[in-house]
Amino acid sequence: MKLGYLRVSTEEQNPDRQIDALKSICDELYIEKFSAKTQNRPIFKSVLSKLRKGDTLVVLSIDRAFRSTVDAINQADRLRSLGIEFQIVNMAMDTSTADGKLAYTIMAAVAQHESDRISERTKQGIRAARKRGAILGRPRKLSAADVRSIKIKLDMGETSLSEIANEFGVHPRSIQRAITRNRKLHQPSELT
Repeated sequence: MKLGYLRVSTEEQNPDRQIDALKSICDELYIEKFSAKTQNRPIFKSVLSKLRKGDTLVVLSIDRAFRSTVDAINQADRLRSLGIEFQIVNMAMDTSTADGKLAYTIMAAVAQHESDRISERTKQGIRAARKRGAILGRPRKLSAADVRSIKIKLDMGETSLSEIANEFGVHPRSIQRAITRNRKLHQPSELT
């Protein structure tokens, strides 16, 4: 039996490309919606537990199944020891031969390198954007003027934290964090 494992990193990503590539060669397809970096991949674990001697695990590419080069090599060795074949569709690779094992190891290292480089470039881009004053992440629901107004109302006892939270459509903790953040921004820095 050939079991196809497909993975997308987020709920928003579409697995159609992987489905199209694997559906004609697999008996069953299993789709996971988790980052490969996470330790908890229940679908992947389930697929591994279903594989029996003589079965084949099929993936479109190395990076869809494994977290790192070491993980890819260890899992391939584990599968081989259980008599389970491993097929990487976009590489047309047979991991049961010495040449296939070498090619697989090299490609796993290349996939890990590519992942590491993407991570580095992302971090560099974030640092560059912050350096230029970009505010990253979800926009704040409360402006600085909102926070000052809220603080005055709370100090004067005009309203409760819960009432203000309902008025602005946020959780009371969001208001507390905003007030704390605003206070830290406006404190005079101490000279040593």
